[in-house]
Amino acid sequence: MAAPPEPGEPEERKSLKLLGFLDVENTPCARHSILYGSLGSVVAGFGHFLFTSRIRRSCDVGVGGFILVTLGCWFHCRYNYAKQRIQERIAREEIKKKILYEGTHLDPERKHNGSSSN
Repeated sequence: MAAPPEPGEPEERKSLKLLGFLDVENTPCARHSILYGSLGSVVAGFGHFLFTSRIRRSCDVGVGGFILVTLGCWFHCRYNYAKQRIQERIAREEIKKKILYEGTHLDPERKHNGSSSN
């Protein structure tokens, strides 16, 4: 048997992997996509069943709803995530440039006089 972890040690947790390779806890957007896909599956399948009373076809519609909603949420979220990462990288580079050029003759915010100070 494994000994219980010490009070100061972080607990070792098993992460949830979907289909053996998609780590739902550590992959951005995976959790929300799966949850919204599940909800979309229930809504699509149950809604189709209420209108047609065909069980097998309603299950097919539910699976299709899961796939469509999951992929739609996944691509939308990943697109926004990538866009945010690009904006963060640009802002980080601009801050580095600002720090590097501040107070030098290359500083774009520095007021330039007509005379040179050499």
